[in-house]
Amino acid sequence: MPHSSPTLSTEPQRLDAIEQARQSVLRARSDRAPPSLAAGIERSWRRCLAMGHEPDRPVTFNAVSEGSTRRALDASRLLLQAAAPVVRTLTRAMLHTRYFAILTNADGVVIDVHGPVNRSDPPAAALARLGIDLSETAVGTTAIGTTLAEQQSVWLHRGEHFFQDNVVFSCAGAPICGPDGRCVGMLDLTGINVVEQPALKHLVTQSARSIENALTLAQPHRLLLRLNWPGRVLGDDSDGLVCLDADGYLTGMNRSATEMLSATPATMAAHADSVFAINCAELFDAANQHRGAFEVPLWSGLRLFALAQPHSSAPIGHGMPGQAVPLRDHETSIIRKAVEDAQGNVEAAARVLGISRATVYRRLQSKKPLS
Repeated sequence: MPHSSPTLSTEPQRLDAIEQARQSVLRARSDRAPPSLAAGIERSWRRCLAMGHEPDRPVTFNAVSEGSTRRALDASRLLLQAAAPVVRTLTRAMLHTRYFAILTNADGVVIDVHGPVNRSDPPAAALARLGIDLSETAVGTTAIGTTLAEQQSVWLHRGEHFFQDNVVFSCAGAPICGPDGRCVGMLDLTGINVVEQPALKHLVTQSARSIENALTLAQPHRLLLRLNWPGRVLGDDSDGLVCLDADGYLTGMNRSATEMLSATPATMAAHADSVFAINCAELFDAANQHRGAFEVPLWSGLRLFALAQPHSSAPIGHGMPGQAVPLRDHETSIIRKAVEDAQGNVEAAARVLGISRATVYRRLQSKKPLS
């Protein structure tokens, strides 16, 4: 006998619990939320109320100015390039779910959309456009706004969104930090009138970590240290990544390394000798001698397993030139999206991107770099 889907069978109870939470917090304005409401979502709801938002007010998805959109795209080029192969992979995992991916900058402005967006569906057409401001201030509690405000992965289903207009959405989000530890954006997976898929929180978190690793590996460096705890196998996305310049100063690290080393903002530009209880020269010697994995002591007394690799031989996973989408190809993709968002109006798309109509036509017919 086939088993019924747990998600489908619990959906009515789940929606009832969400409605009870909305009644308690958003309508009765109770100081105590039901235990079924995630703490991060409750905090977002209360921030929205503090901003003067009302849950029944109509929501409009507004774009930032054309100049702001251009600046957001220009400032996010490395993020777009690092994210492209990761997003392409994760959309295969969501192939039959009707969810699609949205990439934003740290302000919640959409810089890329990927996946099966039904542009004939008004909510999808309004949401999935370059330059749309999806921050908590602009559109209330969503995976995008809550992720950026809380700096942690979230899952929201239907009525967990603040505004009633947004209860058609279900979405997962995860923040993306750059190699200096600061947030550079977030990755969102959204569905419209779809079955709840809380497993997407794991997928989006894992995908965001892969993007962070690619951003770290793109940093200029002479030596790459892959770190993990003793007993763990080095070589996957769970590794801590630390980049050093020729003088032994840190030029970047990923989230895992930040956590393993209890790094602070000051650590991000520190010398390796102040981080590892070992002479920096020994790290470079290990790389030059292809020593393999070895234990490295920390000043805290803890020990890590490390693999030291010179930049030329460091395997860089999603950042490998053979795997990443070339920047010029991604620029062409952005142009196509801008024309699509402008409903085929090349002049409007050119204004948003800050390039000439002739350049738009050229790039739609070829793959020359933006001029």
